[in-house]
Amino acid sequence: MTTSSSPTPPVSIATITLHRGQLIVVSIIGLVLGVIGLFLPNVALIAIAIVFGIYLIASGIFRINTALLVPRLSVGARWVTGILGVLIVVAGVICLSDPFGSLIVLAFVIGIGWIAEGLSDVMAAIQGSVHPRWFGWLSGILAVLAGITMFVLPYFSLATFLFIGSILLIVVAVSTLLTLPRAARA
Repeated sequence: MTTSSSPTPPVSIATITLHRGQLIVVSIIGLVLGVIGLFLPNVALIAIAIVFGIYLIASGIFRINTALLVPRLSVGARWVTGILGVLIVVAGVICLSDPFGSLIVLAFVIGIGWIAEGLSDVMAAIQGSVHPRWFGWLSGILAVLAGITMFVLPYFSLATFLFIGSILLIVVAVSTLLTLPRAARA
């Protein structure tokens, strides 16, 4: 089998400069968000709650729009989509009216997801579809414990997430800045 190897076109100075500039901007944003998360965790958590509420409102409006404007949607699907959209918009408004309360709800949703995932992992270990089986047991039990922790200590759990995420943002941003492509010389 023959393969044709075409020479790779040279990367222009403008492309390297643009890529380098984008990496610098993204890294600076990551650094700023990481520092805010570390030193102003309450502000960061409330901002997350507000963004969550805005997301819910936008998602609900999208569903209502779909229910009203998609031409080939069945009547039942149209009603379900529209009602679900209205409920999601209401949930978003509630989140915006009580950001701290929406953080607790978000923690509970994460906890439910982890418990469900943990039970799924344990069932996979019981059925033998995970190799080695002990890994399924371990990951399942840890996920269930993490989910329970989200229910028992929701704010602490989210604050811990924020702390770890902030450190990771700072580490990734600094490592990106330290490994930037070299600036092209004119």
